[in-house]
Amino acid sequence: PAFLAPVTLFPLKMLRAVVLAASLASAAAFAPSSILPRSSSHAAKAVGPRMQASESVPFLSKPKRLDSSLPGYVGFDPLGLSDYVDVKWLQEGEIKNGRVAMLGVVGLIVPEVFTFPFFKKGVAVYDNFFQIPPESLGQIALAIGLIEVFSHKGKITPVDMFEDGRKPGEFGFDPLGFGKNPDAFKRYELAEIKNGRLAMIAIGGMTHHYFLTGKGPIEFLTQIPNFKSCTSAAIDTGLCV
Repeated sequence: PAFLAPVTLFPLKMLRAVVLAASLASAAAFAPSSILPRSSSHAAKAVGPRMQASESVPFLSKPKRLDSSLPGYVGFDPLGLSDYVDVKWLQEGEIKNGRVAMLGVVGLIVPEVFTFPFFKKGVAVYDNFFQIPPESLGQIALAIGLIEVFSHKGKITPVDMFEDGRKPGEFGFDPLGFGKNPDAFKRYELAEIKNGRLAMIAIGGMTHHYFLTGKGPIEFLTQIPNFKSCTSAAIDTGLCV
């Protein structure tokens, strides 16, 4: 009947509209989005800035508290010691140990060429060390400790050692006047730290090498065939046939 036509057409139009909307929705799911989703402030804070790599160890982050103005700075602090201890106090220890190591390297090499009268010839420095009684070694350690305390006027902790503005490793000892030229003095400071670092590695290597082979550095070098001919080698190593 004619009066039922609007009722029949209305559901049909609605069905077509629903089908069309569903089709558009499914098609939109495969279309690329032209608007990037907004990231929340919490997500942005979680990501943060990109890590600054260390100059010497690129796969580690740059030490935050290392002072790049200090001589010998290369951004090397894999253990993160500068996060907990004053950098000046750490460099003070590095400079002192480097100076002792440089003297120690000389002390390990020279006795193979020259022996003082009060030492036995042919005895390595390492063996002479173990001939010293424990009491004497204790006195030497005590003397070194007292020198350390008095040279810093009792201020030996990271908190108070540099209250007077003193630079690490500076004790006013310059008998040859190297510090008169500021530009040259900077080069000397850097050279001292680099040579001190090398000496610390060298004395560790020479000491362990002696414990393993029983030979000093010069004695070992003379036994290398490529270093000296087999006929003129000081010691027969059995390597030359």
